[in-house]
Formats: sequence, C-alpha cells, structure tokens
Amino acid sequence: MAGPAQPGAEVVIGRERPTGPDGRALIAGSEAALREVYTPEECFTLDAAELEAPGIDFLVARDAASGAALGCVALVGCDGYGEIKRLFVRPEARGRGVGDALMQAAEARARDRGFALVRLETGPRLAAAVALYRRRGYRERGPFGDYAPHPASLFMEKAL
Repeated sequence: MAGPAQPGAEVVIGRERPTGPDGRALIAGSEAALREVYTPEECFTLDAAELEAPGIDFLVARDAASGAALGCVALVGCDGYGEIKRLFVRPEARGRGVGDALMQAAEARARDRGFALVRLETGPRLAAAVALYRRRGYRERGPFGDYAPHPASLFMEKAL
C-alpha cells in the first residue's frame, strides 16, 4: 500500500511484526508520548508481544525513499467490529499526513476482513489524534468491549 502523505512525500504501509526492531521502537515511542500526557493507570495499551496475537494486523508506515519507519497502527479483530489500536507517528514525521495514511490503511484492512464498523479508544488530551479521527468521520460513543467509563478515555466509532 502506498499513498501520498503530502505533495512530494510518499509513504509505503505494510504489515510487519510488532516484535521486530522497528515495531518495538515505534511502540516504545508511543508509550513515551502517552506518558508525557497520561499516568500509567490512564493508559490502556497493548505491548509488542500482545500485538503478535492472531487476529491483529500491525501496520507500519515507511518513508518510500529512505525506508525509515515513520509510524504504526494496529487493527484488532473483535466480535463484529475492528478496533484501531496504537496509532503513533514519530514526532519528526508529523504534519506529513502519515497518521491519515495509517488510518486509511487500517480502515481498508478492516473492510478486507469483513468489518463494517471500526471503533477506538483514545484520550481527550490527545487533541491532534482526536481531530484526525473526527476528520475521518469518527463519532463519539460510549465504552465498548472490556472498556469501562474513564475520564482519560474517549470512545469513538465509524461505519465503513
């Protein structure tokens, strides 16, 4: 999967192992970014080993020219819907459309897997992420799956 992140900037997105070196580095970057905004008790994430489980697609965006890993997202297959997890873009790659390209790829993968609905849990303090989700058509909803209401959580969904 390839797509323009911005005029002149190409990214290539593909499935990779979250336990590989780039996967682990992206997940560590995601954890560090979350810890700048939330306490450990307010973070509801999956680690690299958990993301290796069957039914989970871990996607990595790479710069088409250099091959550098720019960001990641995971799609978890749930009962009747896909859940978006672990969207992260390295700080130096932000503003290039990488997050949007990753979301587009995750949604396409969800459709390929037969899901008509995708859901996600994010945090209200992650303003850029919330704005991206809203631009992509996600709407707020109540908790789903094993989630409980929490002031650090914002639940969203989108029909595909």
